Amino acid sequence: MGVKANIALQKEDHQRDAEFAKALHGTTAKATGGFAAMRGKDQEAQKLAVDEYFKHFDRKTAENETDADREARTAEYATLTKHYYNLATDFYEYGWGQCFHFCRFSVGEGFYQAIARHEHFLAMNIGIKPGMKVLDVGCGVGGPAREIAKFTDAHITGLNNNDYQIQRATHYAVKEGLSGQLKFVKGDFMQMSFADNTFDAVYAIEATVHAPKLEGVYGEIFRVLKPGGVFGVYEWLMTDDYDNNNLEHRDIRLAIEEGNGISNMVPISEALDAMKTVGFELVHHEDLAQRPDTLPWYWPIAGELGYMQTYMDFITVFRMTHVARRAVHMFTGLLEIVGLAPKGTKKTADSLAKGADGLVAGAKKNLFTPMYLMVGRKPAN
Repeated sequence: MGVKANIALQKEDHQRDAEFAKALHGTTAKATGGFAAMRGKDQEAQKLAVDEYFKHFDRKTAENETDADREARTAEYATLTKHYYNLATDFYEYGWGQCFHFCRFSVGEGFYQAIARHEHFLAMNIGIKPGMKVLDVGCGVGGPAREIAKFTDAHITGLNNNDYQIQRATHYAVKEGLSGQLKFVKGDFMQMSFADNTFDAVYAIEATVHAPKLEGVYGEIFRVLKPGGVFGVYEWLMTDDYDNNNLEHRDIRLAIEEGNGISNMVPISEALDAMKTVGFELVHHEDLAQRPDTLPWYWPIAGELGYMQTYMDFITVFRMTHVARRAVHMFTGLLEIVGLAPKGTKKTADSLAKGADGLVAGAKKNLFTPMYLMVGRKPAN
C-alpha cells in the first residue's frame, strides 16, 4: 500500500473554499481570461488572498530567512498554494496560455507545439492507452489534460485544490467538446478522496512541487494507482550544484518559491528517495533540462527573442521581456488607482516577475530544473 509520510495536513473545508472563490472571482471563470478576468475580482476578497499569501514572503530575505519561516510555509501548504493560484491564474493565462508548465524546444518548433510535445512525451513514457482511467495530479485549468485526452483517447480526471481553476477547466472542456472524456475534482493531493487502486495511470506536470513533502503526495499517488500501473512526473527540483550555504543560491531559491507559490523546494536526491520509499519501482529518471538542446528551455520566460522560432511566438514571448513586464507593472498600478483592478494586482505581477527572474538565474547557474522526469511502476503484487 506504500508508505504514509508523517506530515501534519491542513484540514480541508470545501464549502469555505467554494464560498471564498465565489466572493473573489464572481462569474470571471467564464471570462476570456487575463486582464478581462482580473477586472472582475472582489476588492475585499482579493486583499485577503494577497495578505494570506504574502505574509509568508514579505520581509523574508535570503539573509534573514529561518527554518521556522520555511516550516510555517510548509504547515500552511494548501492555503498558500490555493491563494497563489487565486492571484496568479489570470496572469498565467494572459502571459503563457492554458498549460502552466515549461518544455524543451526543437529548432523550427513553435511555442505551443513544443508545449504539446512535452505533454505527449510524458504520456508516451507512462504508456497511456485509449480507454484508460488516468489521474492528472494538480491539473491547473486543464490544458494538459485536454491535450493528453485528445492524444491518447484516455479518460482523465483532474485533481485540483483551487475552485477557480476547476471552474475554468470545466468551462474549457465543455467548450472543446471534451466534457465526456474529462472531469475535474476538488481536493488536496496530500489526502485524496479516491479509493485505493482506482486509476490505470497517473501523471503530474510541475504540480507536486507544491507538496509540503514529496513522500506524502507520492504515497497518495501510489495508493490510488492500480497494481502494475505507472506514474510519471515532471518535477521541479534543486540540482546537486545548489548550495544552501551560498547566499546567492538561497536568494534564487527564495525568489522561485515566492514567485511560484512553493513552500519548500527540495533537491533531486530527496525526490528519488521519496519515489522509492513509497514503493515505486523506478523505471526511468532523468533531468531533461540537461539534454543537449540547441534552444534552452527557459528562453521564453527570459524573453530572449533571439531564440524565437516562429512569428506567432512573438506575442507570447514579448510579454516575458523586461520591457513588457515593466509595462504590466505600470498598467496594473494604473488599473488599481482608477479602481478597475483590485489592490494587490500590481504586487502579484511584480512577484511573478521576480519568480521568473529566479527561474532564469537558477537555470543559467544549473541550480534548478523544472523537468526532472521520473517514471515509476507500482508492483503488480
